[in-house]
Amino acid sequence: MAKLLKKPLKLALVQLSTGADKTANLARARSKVLEATSKGANLVVLPECFNSPYGTKYFPKYAETLLPSPPTKEQSPSFHALSELAKEAKAYVVGGSIPEYWEETKKYYNTSLTFDPEGKLLATHRKVHLFDIDIPGKITFRESEVLSPGNKLTIVDLPEYGKIAVAICYDVRFPELAMIAARKGAFLLLYPGAFNLTTGALHWELQARARAMDNQVYVGLCSPARDMEADYNAWGHSTIVDPNAGIMAQLDEKEGICYADLVNEKIEETRKGIPIYTQRRFEVYPDVSEGKVRYEE
Repeated sequence: MAKLLKKPLKLALVQLSTGADKTANLARARSKVLEATSKGANLVVLPECFNSPYGTKYFPKYAETLLPSPPTKEQSPSFHALSELAKEAKAYVVGGSIPEYWEETKKYYNTSLTFDPEGKLLATHRKVHLFDIDIPGKITFRESEVLSPGNKLTIVDLPEYGKIAVAICYDVRFPELAMIAARKGAFLLLYPGAFNLTTGALHWELQARARAMDNQVYVGLCSPARDMEADYNAWGHSTIVDPNAGIMAQLDEKEGICYADLVNEKIEETRKGIPIYTQRRFEVYPDVSEGKVRYEE
């Protein structure tokens, strides 16, 4: 069995408190990422919309221009803050997500940026599945009123560790993305996300454990901290799950950082004990990872 995770990695998920002040949000993110790396984290993840309040009315106001890349500091202060932070922290940083405006299409996106320890942009993921839900008496939310979807699956190679997959929030509900990434060799699936009090209570932990169980890989879900004064109340409970669907670390609703040490042995042990990878029956059903998969926008 090929080693998916070449050497142990310390993962940190930053459950950040965010407000209306973008500069303050970026400064807070910096302090928390540096706190995580001071405790040995090699890969630090920020939550969905970490630089702004979450909500369709906020996306246009807080949106930044990312293309052509690299943008100027005026076009995207968040891009440069993340790049400089990854370099300063000497760690991989998955910059949660930020609202993006693309002049060429005149459209808005919910976009995640991943940087290496040199501050170089490794990958961009635009949220593929937009959060359009209507649970009567509970919550109605339509991202598609403002946002457009991304059109690709995002797998990122961290040279000394191996491959990870990055997707955003509602993307976690679509197991095909996770399954394809895992079959293509990802050892970790990361989802910056902001479930709410309704969907969080129902499915947040369940989704994390389900994606891990289906694919026998590590999974991390990184939420903003809960703010009951905000228009949108995030569930919190950032969670790291092991390949056997066991919870390794989990926060409550308040700001904090959760950590876990990821090792390849746990993937091997899980796959040896319950060998679904050698038991699949592709003569009975298709292998989704061998179908028409888009890796480019």
